Amino acid sequence: MKALIVEDDLTVAEHIQAGLASAGHQCFHQSDGQSGLNCALDETFDLVILDIMLPALDGFSVLEQLRTAKPALPVLLLSAKSQVDDKVRGLRSGANDYLTKPFAIEELLARAEGMTGRATPEAKETELSVGDLTLDLLRRKVTRGDSEINLQAKEFQLLECLLRNRGKVVTRSMLLERVWNYHFDPQTNLIDVHISRLRQKVDKTFNIPLIETVRGTGYRISETGI
Repeated sequence: MKALIVEDDLTVAEHIQAGLASAGHQCFHQSDGQSGLNCALDETFDLVILDIMLPALDGFSVLEQLRTAKPALPVLLLSAKSQVDDKVRGLRSGANDYLTKPFAIEELLARAEGMTGRATPEAKETELSVGDLTLDLLRRKVTRGDSEINLQAKEFQLLECLLRNRGKVVTRSMLLERVWNYHFDPQTNLIDVHISRLRQKVDKTFNIPLIETVRGTGYRISETGI
């Protein structure tokens, strides 16, 4: 994936560049709206990651002009603003997705790859595993060692999401979006309840627990146990 980052905060831009580069993607950076617009129009990109609060030309103005010139170019909006009106305006202006700062780089990467169809090869696997735990996507079957584990639909989806990102932190926002299709946090213990049930089935009766809570961030399935 070739991505253009239009962000005036150098620290944020470098954070995004490092995250995308570590996943094998190519990044370019512009620090103001006008330069970002010119670059997006003059070159070919798979994705534009666009901040809203920019010098020279704000992100909404850049987005509107991009939609006129390159309507099919995926755009991910970034903003420190969390108000619903800003999100609605961005999406109605043609943004493909909206991410509020601060964010986890894994979430941005997942959204970026989802928007461009550049997901990692894991997304095409029919069997996911870590240690003695195996999830068969075709037969919808989960086993650990010699034991078959019966999971409810949401539990299966949670485990699949964790396994696709094995060794990495999966944020609450990612789980809400991928498993429940929520693009907002309903401020409930929905995830906690389902993770607890999943642990009872996947970890409790086995010697090595695999599902780890990363405090304040989300969850991770360990490749070596915890």
